[in-house]
Amino acid sequence: MAHILVIDDSATIRAILKSALEAKGYQVTEGSDGEIGLELAQTQKPDLILLDAFLPKIDGWKVCRQLKAIPLIQAIPIFMLTGQTEDIEQMRGWEAGADEYITKSGDLGPLLTTIAKRLGNP
Repeated sequence: MAHILVIDDSATIRAILKSALEAKGYQVTEGSDGEIGLELAQTQKPDLILLDAFLPKIDGWKVCRQLKAIPLIQAIPIFMLTGQTEDIEQMRGWEAGADEYITKSGDLGPLLTTIAKRLGNP
């Protein structure tokens, strides 16, 4: 079973993502800020990380850069999630080393499809 780490400061977003991902057969771990996310990524070594761009303590771009600098972690795909649609924000995600940059929306279909393509169906 593939393991996904969801790092988002919104308990509502984490709950929605966890429910949708578990319904697809993924194991889910949650983190609520950048510091916790960094720690969980290193201790849990998930198969994929969903990372909010705007996090307390350490923002998602810095978390992404730090994770991509750790040899045992850098191969884990990181999907940056944000409510922002501006090109400059997307560019920041790519520059931080994100593998995908996805705008949050009410429709989880595209996100779930992208995850399934990356990890295979659970």
